Parts: sequence; structure tokens; C-alpha cells
Amino acid sequence: MDMICFLFLSLVPVYSRGQGVYAPAQAQIIHAGQACVVKEDNISERVYTIREGDTLVLQCLVTGHPRPQVRWTKTAGSASDKFQETSVLNETLRIEKIQRLQGGRYYCKAENGVGVPAIKSIRVDVQYLDEPVLTVHQTISDVRGSFYQEKTVFLRCTVNSNPPARFIWKRGAETLSHSQDNGVDIYEPLYTQGETKVLKLKNLRPQDYASYTCQVSVRNVCSIPDKSITFQLTNTTAPPALKLSVNETLVVNPGDNVTMQCSLTGGDPQPEVVWSHSPGPMPSNSLVQGGNLTIWRIRVEDSGYYNCTAINNVGNPAKKIVNLLVRSMKNATFQITPDVIKESETIQLGQDLKLSCHVDAVPQEKVVYSWYKNGKPARFSDRLLITRNDPELPPVTCSLEIIDLRFSDYGTYLCMATFQGAPIPDLSVEVNISSETVPPTISVPKGQSTITVREGSRAELQCEVRGKPKPPIIWSRVDKETPMPSGTMTMETYDGKLHLESVSREMSGTYKCQTARYNGFNIRPREALVQLNVQFPPVVEPAFQDVRQGMGHSVTLRCTMLKGSPMKVATSVWRFNGSLLAQPLAEQQDYSELKVDSVSRETSGNYECTISNDVGVSTCLFQVSAKAYSPEFYYDTPNPTLSQKQSKNYSYVLQWTQKEPDAVDPILKYRLEVRQLSQRNTIQTFIPVKKMEKGLLLEHILPNLKVPQSYEVRLTPITSFGAGDMAARVIRYMEPSSLPIPTDNTCRFEDEKICGFMQDKMDNFDWTRQNALTQNPKRTVNTGPPTDISGTPEGYYMFIEASRPRVTGDKARLISPLYNITAKYYCVSFYYHMYGKHIGSLNLLVRVRNKRAIDTQVWSLSGNRGNMWQQAHVPINPPGPFQIIFEGVRGTSYEGDIAIDDVTLKKGDCPRKPIGPNKAVALPGSGVPALHSSCLCGPLTFFLYVLLR
Repeated sequence: MDMICFLFLSLVPVYSRGQGVYAPAQAQIIHAGQACVVKEDNISERVYTIREGDTLVLQCLVTGHPRPQVRWTKTAGSASDKFQETSVLNETLRIEKIQRLQGGRYYCKAENGVGVPAIKSIRVDVQYLDEPVLTVHQTISDVRGSFYQEKTVFLRCTVNSNPPARFIWKRGAETLSHSQDNGVDIYEPLYTQGETKVLKLKNLRPQDYASYTCQVSVRNVCSIPDKSITFQLTNTTAPPALKLSVNETLVVNPGDNVTMQCSLTGGDPQPEVVWSHSPGPMPSNSLVQGGNLTIWRIRVEDSGYYNCTAINNVGNPAKKIVNLLVRSMKNATFQITPDVIKESETIQLGQDLKLSCHVDAVPQEKVVYSWYKNGKPARFSDRLLITRNDPELPPVTCSLEIIDLRFSDYGTYLCMATFQGAPIPDLSVEVNISSETVPPTISVPKGQSTITVREGSRAELQCEVRGKPKPPIIWSRVDKETPMPSGTMTMETYDGKLHLESVSREMSGTYKCQTARYNGFNIRPREALVQLNVQFPPVVEPAFQDVRQGMGHSVTLRCTMLKGSPMKVATSVWRFNGSLLAQPLAEQQDYSELKVDSVSRETSGNYECTISNDVGVSTCLFQVSAKAYSPEFYYDTPNPTLSQKQSKNYSYVLQWTQKEPDAVDPILKYRLEVRQLSQRNTIQTFIPVKKMEKGLLLEHILPNLKVPQSYEVRLTPITSFGAGDMAARVIRYMEPSSLPIPTDNTCRFEDEKICGFMQDKMDNFDWTRQNALTQNPKRTVNTGPPTDISGTPEGYYMFIEASRPRVTGDKARLISPLYNITAKYYCVSFYYHMYGKHIGSLNLLVRVRNKRAIDTQVWSLSGNRGNMWQQAHVPINPPGPFQIIFEGVRGTSYEGDIAIDDVTLKKGDCPRKPIGPNKAVALPGSGVPALHSSCLCGPLTFFLYVLLR
């Protein structure tokens, strides 16, 4: 008798999108590459274990119609839900030389526009074992009453690994164990980074001076070998000690050659000396030789902290730090501060006046300021005072205060900053005090308050400053918290002009100009605003649109302006296949339309709309035709390859649906072109079509294909308009022996693909695949099978877990692949196990695919049936393509696990005679006698009953 087996392709349940075989995407992750092991933990989380440096290969098997698109993404890590910015658009994800940071949860997302996307995930666990690090620490304490010192040594071994490493301590060739004598203690410290084990040698004895080895192991997981490190402990073992040849703060002049010597004064074993610099790397003009650091022709940018570190893994590293300062002076500025007490903003006789001077220097506190009036040193008196470190001014600022300003105080004042005894040039700044010294005003020149330029050109924003002296102008953005073109939040100009090169649309907005409070009056800044408008060409949609319509019907094409400056259509031009069309345009519209009165062969083609806003142009492109859309190949056909026993040929069942068949005129036929991949010749045939509707599954058998050749198939729909869009695919021959079909045509759920069955997304929970070896040791007793129907611990079965968080009435549904009708009657046979005082129900449903999906319950059983496997035979007579559904319903409490195994679908009637008692298997130790199978005989359509013997 012919049989149909579930274990052929990983097919999926097919849901309706209103019509036919359109089905949402389903996905399943399988692995390849160099995985150590793929396992499922107690919460059914798939874990892929791989060694660092190996190649990761994950494949996302998808079903659904139309063919789903696959995207791989990854969370940032096991403790984070943040997704990576990048993703992979491919059914196969491959990572060469995977690193530990690439571990985490990987998601396969499959979507085809039908229903919700399918998302599956797998956690990738990257295994590694670094080289261990061994450090030695010692303590010395007084033992009161004995008047001697006790020395204790700690050997700390640390390693980074995954999984956690196992530590073995050895003294010479002898393996040490915890508390093997009074002098040895092995423990794991708290709050350490990485895996750590400490070997404690108490009250150090002569025999403790020996060679110690720390061996770390991850128990050969992923074939990662053990690693070890050895340390020789002697009576001279000591931590490193250092001394510096220079002071901790070293001030030098630019251009000097500087040498810093870091000398070892202790340490056994011989410490390693390392120099480093912060911030940033060591200067390019430096050289390290042993403990000596030399910097030639030192520059200001070479300033910073230089760290000398000595390490020998005994005790703590020895560190010495030199703060190296290179003398420099820059940015001399002045400020004029009118009488603060009287809140004045102008210079007036009889009021106080303060002149301030500041330079940016290193070291700042070593700067000496001198004041001159009219070229001569200023004479200080009760009315002419010098102050430093004014709290209202920047640190280390020198001020000259004039009390009760008089006419004789007018003149030119000069402030000079000096590094005494250093070859650093002096800096000076000059300010004139007179009746003409007035605070600034700022304004925008007439006609310059709004600047309009085109994108990509040069713009100049201008503010005019009057006053004496004229301070610098600070520019900033007002309406946007974004940097200026220089990358800083403000820009300084001395002529009041802001020059912007190659402006972009993002630079549009309001700009503020304000007077600086230095090199001028130290008063409230004066401000003005300038508006910059950057004009740019229009942005339109659609950039391209494929317009399909039946012959004789009209279509309206619209090109819409989304963005632009100015936001107004100035002109629009329509062309058909390059030829100009006349089209009037109403003013101030943001779109342009064209109506094609009747679609025909003559009016089909490319329509182009070019829109201008007097700055630039953009184009919408429309492809108008009555061509039919392409066919959608159906990739989930069960058993598409049919071998011909008498010859070396095979046949292939080609299935497809038509995309949007109602968009154009009815499809009359299909042109089928078949080409063997190794040849150029193509065989062409035509397939007539009598009926066409959305979602209707069409089928054609390709005969006489040569084993084991592959073929390219091209399928083109043809309407009264002519040929439509072509679809192509490659079909490949697969040897029956290589297909995952058991020899007895029964699905025993031994493979993780579970014969193409899929979990229903619309139920409350899932069926679980397990065997006696993967059962949860804490599972509920007195319910569920101990093994599968075979009685072996390795055999798998499917079951529902009734424990929490499940509640009464929760349903789990397992849905088979979609099957085409090849016989009038079928028989569904399976074994069930329903043992426990809270058993709910097990239902069998048939889902028939036509224009829509119809689910019909064809078999049901409830309550405790004993601790045994029993067989059911259910006849069905589906009128169209169908699926079978196993529905488990949770009972009133947790002792209600239900299981199924050994599912077979075969053509023809179910057995009319009862099956012998050997078909009901009493499990060992159950004390329950064997029962006959439950069978429904006769070809009734969807109405079943159970014969329990």
C-alpha cells in the first residue's frame, strides 16, 4: 500500500490570507560548521557551543508562501537586549574565527508579508581558556607569646575562561589538596575578576620553598587543552621597588632633551619595567631603554603623566609617576570692567575702573605680570592697585584697579606676562583708556538679517560691531543644539563675519552673534540674530512605481513633492517613453498629476514626471502596463521528486500561485521553459489555465528529468496583453536514500525537525520533544510516559507538560505539513499516552485548504487511560489539500501530561479488524493489563468514533 510519511521536508502549517495557500512565515534554526555541541536546556532554550576561533554556521530553514525573506540579528550580549546595528540578509549566517564577544543570542527573523514574522533564536556560547596569571603575596605578623614572626605566602592563580575552569595546584610533581597538612590551604576568594584560586602557605616552612604550578582546565570541552603556569618560590622572593632620578613634577622648556631614569631597588624574580603615558600613547620622539626614558626636543603636546611600572607578579606592582610640564604661554587677553558697585557699563570720571590681564600658561602659577602706562612702568599708589586671583575672573589673572578715575589716568596701558629665567617669549596686551573708550554695540547690516543661498554654495553671515575697543564676535546656533561647521558649539571671528563653505540644508536656521567679554568690556554681551535659508531641490515620491491595470481601464499618476526649499512646484514636465506631454499645472501645488484614460499596448511604457522648484529638479518614474505579475513558486510541496523505477529519469511536482491575478486581465496560459543547468538548450511548453483566483495553488508535473541533473525553470504568465513578468527557480534531484524518511514510513520524532510538524503560534503553549534521557528529574510523578513506545531511553516522543504555569483549558497544537490530495481516503495512525488523575483531552483535527482554512475535529479522547501506550486509527476523507493537528488540552491540575508517538499517514481505509493486544503497550511496572487499540473503521468524512476493546 502506498504510504505518505511526514518526515520528508520541514513543512509548515498554512494559514489563509483571505484566500488559498498563502501562509505566514515559519522558521527553524539548524546548525553546521564547527559546533562542539547543540543542546536544549531545561527551559527549551537552544544553546550552540563553539570554540573561540572556529567557524560559526547557522542556517534558518523557512517555510511559508510567498517565500519568506530572512534577516539575522544579534543581541549585544547575554545580559542585554540591545540589538546590533548591523544585520545579515541571508538564510545562512557564517562567522569566521568567532570571538568571545560575538557570543550571545542570535535571532532569525523570517517574513513574507502574510501574518506576523516568524522569529527563532539560539544562544551561541563561545568557549575559551586564556593563559593563567600567577601572582604572589605575603604577609608578616607577630605571634604573641612566642616572640617570633610568622610569614604567610599567598599564590593567587587567575584565568579567564568559559566554562568556569578547574584548578589543580602542584608542588613540584606533587598534587596539593585542601588542608592536606597544616601548612596548606586552598580557597576561592570573593569579589575577584575572572576565575581565581588561592594557594595559602601558612607559617612558611623550609619545604615550602619549591616550584609551584597552577594548572587550569575546562575538562577538554571543545577539545580545548589544559594550560599551566609555574613559579619558583625562594627565600629571596620579594616584590619590586623603584626610585626616580627626577622629581614627581618636572617642568622643562620646549626643545629640551629630557631623560627620566627609573631604577630598580628590589624584586625577585627580576621585575620588568614599563613606561607609559597618559593621556594618549608615548610620544614618537621618545625612546625607552630599560628603565630610562628619553624624549628628544620635547614639545608642548608631550606634556602629561609618565608612569614607570615594575612588575614581577610578587606583591603589588611598583609605580612611580612624573607629571611632566612643558613651559608655554598663549592667548593673552584683557578686560575692562567699569565700576561694579555702581553697576556702570561705561567709563566715567570719578568712578572706579579695573583693567585685567590673563594668559594661558603652563605652569600657570609661575607667570609674572608687569604693568606699564604710556611705555613706562606704572607707579602704584593708594589709587593704583595690583591684585591677583580675582574670584570674578579666570584663575591667575592680574588686575590693575584705578580708584576714583581722573583725567590724568587716561593713557595707554600695557600688561606683560613673563616666565622669569626661562627662554619663553614674553606676551603682552595693550588697552587705551580715554574719553573715546566706549562699550560695544552690535547690529546686522541692512538687508543682511536673512541670507538665502543654494545648497553647496558659500554663505557669509555678518554682524557689525561699534565701540572702542572692538571685541571679538562669538557665533552659535539658536534653534538647534548642534555644533557649528567647525565641530565646536561656538566660533570666534574678529571682523564680525561668519564664512560658511559648501552649505547644506541641515545648516538652515537662526544664528546668534554676540560680543565676547574679553579683549573689550567685561559687561553683559550684546546680541543680534541672522537667519540662514538654504534652498535645495525637491524630494519627490514615488521615485519609481510599477503600475498595473487591465486593458481599457484608466490610471492616475501622481508625483508628490515631500521636501524642498522653496516648498512649491514651479514647473512640472511629463514625458512618455522620452516624448514630451502637454500638462497644465495649477499654482502653489505640491504635486503634479497625469491621467491615462485607457491602458493599452500603445499607452503602456515609461512615464516620467520632472518637478522643479526653481532651485533644482527631481523625477518620479512610473512603469505603466497591463502585464501580469510574476508567479510565486511554492517551495513547501511535500515529496516533489518522483523517481521512475524503470529508468534513470525522475519527475518533479512544480507548484505555484499567481501574484495579484485580479490586478490585470485574466491569465490565459503560462509559458514554461526548462533548461538543464549543464546545457544551453531550452524546452518550451504552454500550460493552459481554466480557473484563476488569488491563492489558488496550481500544479504541473515536469516529466523525464535526468537523474541526478538539476534544471532551471522559468514560468511566464500570458494575458491578452501579452507576456507578463517571469519567475525562475532551480530544481534539484535528491536521492531518496538521502531524504530523512524512516524505512517503515512512520514518524517517530527522532530528529529535531520533528518530521516537518510545527508549533501553532495561536495556541497557549507548545508540545515538547523529549526522551527518558532528557526528562526533567524534578518532573511530576504519576503522569506522563517514562519512555517512548519502543521502551528504549534514547527514543523520543512529543508531550505536553501540565505543570505550572499552565492552567485548566490551556491548549497546545502541533500542525503537520500541507498535503495534496492523491487518494480518496486516508488513515491517520498514532500512539497516545494519557496517564494521570488530571488528564484533560487529546483531539485530532483536520485542516482543509481551499479558499480558506477549515478546521474539523475528527477524533477526541479524555481522562486517565492508564500508564501505557495505546494506538488509534482515524479514517479521514479530505476534499482538498490538508493538514492534521494534534491538540492537547490541559486538565484540572498538574498530573495531566499527554504524549504521542509513531505517527503514520497512509492512503486507503483504516484496518477493519482490531489490532492485536501487542499494539497497546503496558509499560514495565505499571500493573496495567494490555488493551486493544482504539480504531474507527469505515470511510466516513470527518465523523469518527473510537472502539476501545
